[in-house]
Amino acid sequence: MKKVTKAIIPAAGLGTRFLPETKAVPKEMLPIIDTPTIQYIVEEAKQSGITDLAIVIGAGKGAIEDHFSSNYMLEQNLKEKNKLDMLESVQKTNDMNIYFIRQAYPKGLGDAVLTAKTFIGRDPFVVMLGDDLMKDEVPLTQQLINSYEKSGASTLAVMRVPHEETSKYGVIDPVDKVNDEVYDVRQFVEKPSPEEAPSDLAIIGRYLFNADILDVLETTKPGKGNEVQLTDAIDTLNKTQRVFAHEFKGERFDTGNKLSWLETNIEFGLKRADISADLKDYLIDLGKKLDK
Repeated sequence: MKKVTKAIIPAAGLGTRFLPETKAVPKEMLPIIDTPTIQYIVEEAKQSGITDLAIVIGAGKGAIEDHFSSNYMLEQNLKEKNKLDMLESVQKTNDMNIYFIRQAYPKGLGDAVLTAKTFIGRDPFVVMLGDDLMKDEVPLTQQLINSYEKSGASTLAVMRVPHEETSKYGVIDPVDKVNDEVYDVRQFVEKPSPEEAPSDLAIIGRYLFNADILDVLETTKPGKGNEVQLTDAIDTLNKTQRVFAHEFKGERFDTGNKLSWLETNIEFGLKRADISADLKDYLIDLGKKLDK
């Protein structure tokens, strides 16, 4: 079995939910406190043993390339001024092999993954979506890799969501449990209505595939939204080989809309030693003002 060392981060979306900011700034570069959202994703990949990473981008995403490029003058300046904590913060992923692949047109998540076909070759790989930040003692990507090393099967992450929110996600129809965390799956359904949802287990932003998914994507026709849906390809793959679902039980932070992005900033801020006390005092004072 080949070791999992490759990952893809699709980052070609237009980010219309965050306009007008995202007219010039990629959504993936919006900060959580002082760190771009995509940086957290890349760090999770590194912590999980990923060494080769492809970021799929579109027009106007040059800031992402700049962020992950070494800046010698900045690093030298920080070193000379003995600002070693800051130096470490900008060098965290310098030792990774990060490539950029352009998706000519935004034709869906499935198409974005297929765009990286040459990069993947026939190796197993992880897909990491930039809207979902995950926290657990063992990074979620590492959890998927651990599961894959036992089964050899494509495995994706799921998490329980309120039943009324199933229409926002791909949802699994589980057959039974393989163990405490892994489900065998009958069917994968893209954004079902609550009335039609087969479970409350929603697909979240981490997937581990063998290369066969690329063959399926090449023949997958556009689905909902007239886009090539990755969930549709997964369901097709599941008809010829087992695809498992790994239930994530850690913390998930959604940064995909304005409110959830603000909530994530607050939650991360409350856990930061340098600002948590002042932020907590501010929130308490603000609450008192609003109660008047």
